[in-house]
Amino acid sequence: MSISVKPGDTRPVFIEPFDLYLFGRGEHWDLYRVLGAHPEERDGLSGFRFAVWAPNAREVCLAGSFNDWHWGDFPLYPVGSSGIWAAFVPGICSGDLYKFGIKGGDGRIVYKTDPMAFFAELRPGNAAVACGLHDFAWGDQDWLADRAASDILRRPVSVYEVHAGSWRRHHGDFPFLSYDELADQLIPYVKDLGFTHIEFMPLAEHPLDLSWGYQTGHYYAPTSRFGRPEQLKSFINRCHQAGIGVILDWVPAHFPKDEWSLGRFDGTALYEHSDPRKGEHPDWGTYIFNYGRHEVRNFILANALYWLKEFHFDGLRIDAVASMLYLDYSRKEGEWVPNSYGGKENIEAIEFLRELNTVVHGQFPGAITVAEESTAWPGVSRPVYTGGLGFTFKWNMGWMNDTLGYMQQNPVFRSFQQNVLTFSMLYAFSENFVLPLSHDEVVHGKKSLAAKMPGDAWQQQANLRLLYAYMWAHSGKKMLFMGSELGQWNEWAEDRELDWMLLDFPAHRGIGNLVRDLNGILRREPAMHADDNDWQGFSWVDFSDYQASIMSFMRQSEGVRPVFWVFNFTPVPRYNYKIGSPAFLHHASWHEVLNTDSEYYGGGNVGNPGSLPVVDRNHDKGFLSLTLPPLAALALMPDWA
Repeated sequence: MSISVKPGDTRPVFIEPFDLYLFGRGEHWDLYRVLGAHPEERDGLSGFRFAVWAPNAREVCLAGSFNDWHWGDFPLYPVGSSGIWAAFVPGICSGDLYKFGIKGGDGRIVYKTDPMAFFAELRPGNAAVACGLHDFAWGDQDWLADRAASDILRRPVSVYEVHAGSWRRHHGDFPFLSYDELADQLIPYVKDLGFTHIEFMPLAEHPLDLSWGYQTGHYYAPTSRFGRPEQLKSFINRCHQAGIGVILDWVPAHFPKDEWSLGRFDGTALYEHSDPRKGEHPDWGTYIFNYGRHEVRNFILANALYWLKEFHFDGLRIDAVASMLYLDYSRKEGEWVPNSYGGKENIEAIEFLRELNTVVHGQFPGAITVAEESTAWPGVSRPVYTGGLGFTFKWNMGWMNDTLGYMQQNPVFRSFQQNVLTFSMLYAFSENFVLPLSHDEVVHGKKSLAAKMPGDAWQQQANLRLLYAYMWAHSGKKMLFMGSELGQWNEWAEDRELDWMLLDFPAHRGIGNLVRDLNGILRREPAMHADDNDWQGFSWVDFSDYQASIMSFMRQSEGVRPVFWVFNFTPVPRYNYKIGSPAFLHHASWHEVLNTDSEYYGGGNVGNPGSLPVVDRNHDKGFLSLTLPPLAALALMPDWA
């Protein structure tokens, strides 16, 4: 039965010694079931059990909406020497707001939110909401079984990156779509475009819209901007039933300094280092986790597993990995502390990342981890047992920077820069790469992808179509930020929705048509994905015609038809352009399967209708005579014999 909350009515909580032992070792993967707030019945009374780690606190009390936030009404009790304080409080109901009042060694009392809260109030409030782990009737068993049985490296992967607060918006005081509304609108949209996955920018609760979620305040609470935790579960369940995976941006590299959050949690540097040379990010004004402390490492690792286990996410994209790997990241001489060997590598963070990937891949077969890592650190996506960090994939930041730099050049000067494009193939298979055109490339004065392109409006859109074709053709998995499929002219902004009115214009609809067809080829043709991370899936045909800025290569896999790609990076059409390859000898004729200059995509319809016979055969090579449209890409496949 339920009762009203009575001040002073708290009861000690017993925590199993084995739970305390695992927590002390940093290996309690279900830690969120021990700490935090959990509904419970005791002696016929319903309430909540609370537990929080605050080893250096003098006192810990519960305060909330049920007692007007008074200090001292509901004390928690130390659980042995574990550093955990806990109590059962009868009468607390789901939905009650609460914080922990923590008295530090200096006698100062600070009200802290629950680090393990499963739900939190909408900003600008920051209190935790009493909320248990609700059972959910999942219907994605077939999806999870297929995920576990398949090799993601040999499957098509095309990711649509989404900021849930600005994909679409309501007009009015509360602009956000709910998780249910996102399910109704986003899932069919992504499925129609042919993407295999949605990647959400961080969904963990955060106080500031402008942070896009990267200043995480509640690591275990899905943001209340879009609804309740069970609604997020429903969204993911519906994605899986529609054949779409869901990846979550996850931020273990740093956390904000808000007084109510993790920083100086029990009056001391508990989750962070006390030395600012190790414990603070100068760029972001945030704290850095102390990865060498078992309990802190456990808090973060259990959080990663929480999202995968309780919400069925298919993977985590780990933000700012480079900042974790290097002690001197964005620091001047004298602003960092070398490791025990005198080097700049953050040994504790490296071991944390290796343990993260080992545990994730061990407990959730088929789930992926993706590193945003911008340096030349070796073996980011190689197994831990070979000395790697163990990630499934790494963002190919070098490809992104080089390709965008090349595409922004006036075509007159591209002939002098062709090596910028070909350079990527020197390292394309050193890691399992994702090619990212992410949110970071379309904000803060960088311009939208369309606005980056040179020339008049027609040439800009042709260049954009050419960029997308080159990206999809290139070895590696694909990721495109929302709005890029519309050919947006405006930069992305978190406080307005995408420029959906562009769909009224055929040229912009054409860009979306192209993305849909590129995804179709990627998914339909094994040559485009089966050997994405191996040299046998790629072979150059000709990259020597730099003066005309023309390049061609073959995507291939044993036992299937290849896909031949040709790129003309100038606005000059080329007629009767002859290209030779030994691969052409195996087939009598070829045909276009995609032409980015098609009128359907907004182009001028210059191309190669009908069957293209292989001509001028000699002992080692056959030739195709092609019409190459301006600022365009062609994909050709052999005719069936």
